Amino acid sequence: MNTYAVRAIYKFEMLRAWETLLQSFASPVISTALYFVVFGSAIGSRIEQVDGVPYGTFIVPGLMMLALLTQSISNASFGIFFPKFTGTIYEVMSAPVSYVEIILGYVGAAATKSLIIGLIILATAGFFVPLEIAHPAWMLAFLILTCISFSLFGFIIGLWADNFEKLQLIPMLVITPLVFLGGSFYTIDMLPPAWQTVALFNPVVYLVSGFRWSFFEVSDVSVGLSLTMVLVFLGACLITVWWMFKTGYRLKQ
Repeated sequence: MNTYAVRAIYKFEMLRAWETLLQSFASPVISTALYFVVFGSAIGSRIEQVDGVPYGTFIVPGLMMLALLTQSISNASFGIFFPKFTGTIYEVMSAPVSYVEIILGYVGAAATKSLIIGLIILATAGFFVPLEIAHPAWMLAFLILTCISFSLFGFIIGLWADNFEKLQLIPMLVITPLVFLGGSFYTIDMLPPAWQTVALFNPVVYLVSGFRWSFFEVSDVSVGLSLTMVLVFLGACLITVWWMFKTGYRLKQ
């Protein structure tokens, strides 16, 4: 394992985040604060509790998951797309660095940035609503697994995209709607029976449900099923990245 190469890529990506501090960290926090104002105050005044949890507190895991998914994908996809766009990725690939080390550097940095944002949002939420975490270890586990999984997914998007429009296509048209329809701001038990069945085909439901359980011990599906779905998605992303590097998909052109 060429740890020097991994650290070089990792440090470069982290430095890029610190140089754009306002965009990288402040923007997601401000957006989350606005969600608290709109959903926590406006809707929270009409819906006092959900499953025995005050509504303003109930939406915290969903808001964190919304930020984690979008930021993980954005950080990782842009991190690998820009070197590919400028051609500098070929210098990295021609160096004595394995594909595993390239992935560790880029995905590790993207996951770290998302994890920091998630923890900042969690701290910010404490200023708006009373917050207790029933299972801190499980919360952290879901947090880390989500950051890694969707950073890998973003890495795949960055390799697949050949222009800036495609880079934003899947996050805007697929991921964001799935998050909003995945029980981020409500429980799927509020839906009609037919829509509850449809919601179970949304993978984000399992992410939000497991993450919310770690806070309040309430969930739409079992915790074991949520964890299994996260691991399955992580495995699928790993296999896809391995195939893309093995075949040189969008890299050897």
